[in-house]
Amino acid sequence: MELTQRLHVLVPAAGSGSRAGTSKPKQYQALAGMPLVVHTLKAMALIQGLDSLNVVVSPGDNQMGGVLQCHPSLSQVRVWPVGGETRAASVGAGLQALLDHGAAPGDWVLVHDAARCLIQAPWVEELIRCCRDDAVGGLLALPLPDTLKQADATLRVRATLERTDKWLAQTPQMFRLGLLQNALKHAGSSVTDEASAIEAQGLQPLLVRGNALNFKVTYPEDLLLAQCVLQARSQENPA
Repeated sequence: MELTQRLHVLVPAAGSGSRAGTSKPKQYQALAGMPLVVHTLKAMALIQGLDSLNVVVSPGDNQMGGVLQCHPSLSQVRVWPVGGETRAASVGAGLQALLDHGAAPGDWVLVHDAARCLIQAPWVEELIRCCRDDAVGGLLALPLPDTLKQADATLRVRATLERTDKWLAQTPQMFRLGLLQNALKHAGSSVTDEASAIEAQGLQPLLVRGNALNFKVTYPEDLLLAQCVLQARSQENPA
């Protein structure tokens, strides 16, 4: 896969994962025999044409290094202990770490949730194919399949909303490093994904259809579902 700019992956993994109901940050929760984040990083490491694979952890994190040492296939992963209080802060700090260590503002960066551990390299490569010549960049997403309700303060239905033009944002989200860094600086810490920051600059990211299995592990039941999928995959493709 040829790109006119280098290609970097940035995985923010500085959160506590409190909604998952686990005793440790969910990125380190055991899943099908490995920490959740290892599944994520192993999938991203298979992307063709990747120049660097990076993970952002909180400054006090003392687990990621040991986790990676147990998985020699991830020896190329660079760990940046610069995570912040919010996702936007962690991504912004990770982008600066990339620039400080040789990345260029015109390089592409793919930001991917550590908790989307079912990601597959071919899905990411399709995103790259669609976005590599785009002026803005884009993200994996899915058309909203369900009826969408708007609630009032008492959790009663206020309205049923039109869904034909609604999409569920996923990751990776792919933008040029300098553009994304500038967008995040202006958008502030409240944005929940990179595309929102880009949109705030008056730009329109490209939507690239993803996969329903690329869901974010957020709640306890998500861990169970991810476990089932990973076990099924291991049976289909035994080592």
